[in-house]
Amino acid sequence: MKDLQGKTAFVTGGASGIGFALARAFINEGMRVVIADVDGVALESARAQLAGTNTEVMAVQLDVTDRDQYAAVADAVEARFGAVHVVCNNAGVYRGGTLDQVTYKDWDWVMGVNVGGVINGVQTFVTRMQAHAQGGHIVNTASMAGMLTSPGLGVYNASKFAVVGLSEALRTDLAPSGIGVSVLCPGMVKTRILESERTRPETLAPGEGKAEAAAQAHSQIMNMAMQSGIEPAEVAQRVVDAIKSDSLYVFPHAEFREATGARFNEILQSFGEPDQERLAKQAEFMGELVKTVPSPC
Repeated sequence: MKDLQGKTAFVTGGASGIGFALARAFINEGMRVVIADVDGVALESARAQLAGTNTEVMAVQLDVTDRDQYAAVADAVEARFGAVHVVCNNAGVYRGGTLDQVTYKDWDWVMGVNVGGVINGVQTFVTRMQAHAQGGHIVNTASMAGMLTSPGLGVYNASKFAVVGLSEALRTDLAPSGIGVSVLCPGMVKTRILESERTRPETLAPGEGKAEAAAQAHSQIMNMAMQSGIEPAEVAQRVVDAIKSDSLYVFPHAEFREATGARFNEILQSFGEPDQERLAKQAEFMGELVKTVPSPC
């Protein structure tokens, strides 16, 4: 999508941080923008800040884990703006702590938002985007934590690795429909991600004791690291550029290039020499498999 003028963008987690910066960047491109967020107070503040811009802005409260609410919001957006062309599955939460200390509630909360929220955005909008047949682009916010692991980030790592894999597969599946897919993998960005507990539902509230103490200790370390973060606007511009160039990966932090390369080199070195006969059989099988995939309507 080289020309975004007059198109509509839908951004979850749009009331602050990267999501709000994305909204501003899309407005600068002349797009109509929908910001969706679970935090009603932040959402109202964001709506007020975007009032009076040179395009229409719609603010909607949305819990990305609520599929029925998601569908209702999508209906309301289409009723006002018509087709949605860019969907940014950006909402995310953070919970620190080593994997021997986190709880089931930590897992359910983080995976529900970070993975389930992306899944719900894809399930809600892909068929609608295919139906309007005007092309489009989906941006899923992962993290460098979806490429590299770190002590105390196991739950977050698992969620973001899932988003990277989902995005890679989705790009292949949607290519025949003219819908691009990008996965955003930032490092430290000056956002409120470390304040995620403010929107944690009571049903998944953290308990007391060892797990909570470990999470708080890790958050203190992350808060210090956050001081070196880049501004969300820089990330947002990289996303706009990726949409226009139809790039799969968006890596705003070049300083992670070496560590990422080392990880992939270690993976490659762990493979033996390929069996050429087996490769030929696999290629034949994949060729037959492709023939069974139906063409998009």
